[in-house]
Amino acid sequence: MKLLFDQNLSSRLVDMLQGLFPGSTHVRTVGLGSADDRTVWEYAARHGLAIVSKDSDFQQRSMVFDHPPKVIWVRLGNCTTQDVANLLRREYSEIEAFLADDQAAFLALA
Repeated sequence: MKLLFDQNLSSRLVDMLQGLFPGSTHVRTVGLGSADDRTVWEYAARHGLAIVSKDSDFQQRSMVFDHPPKVIWVRLGNCTTQDVANLLRREYSEIEAFLADDQAAFLALA
C-alpha cells in the first residue's frame, strides 16, 4: 500500500509510517511541492499511489473522476503530524480494505 502525501501534510509522515506503508512518498520528494491538483492526481494514478490529503479538493475530484487514484481525506482540522500518523496507524485495517476494494474511490478519516 503506497501513499502519496499531499503538500498540506508533513513529509515526515513517510518515515513515520514506512513500516505500515512501504514505498510511500511525499509530493515534495517527487518534485510536485507546488504542483496543481490535476498534476498530483495524474502522478498518483500513473505510479499506483493513493493520495492522502487534508484538502477537500481531492475529495471533490474523486467524486467527479472516480479512481485511480484513490483518495484518503484526513479530517482532523488543526493537528500535529503525530496526530495524523496515529490516525493512519489506528485506521490501518480500514485503509487496507479501502485500497483493496475495486469499487471504492474515497475514504474520509477523522
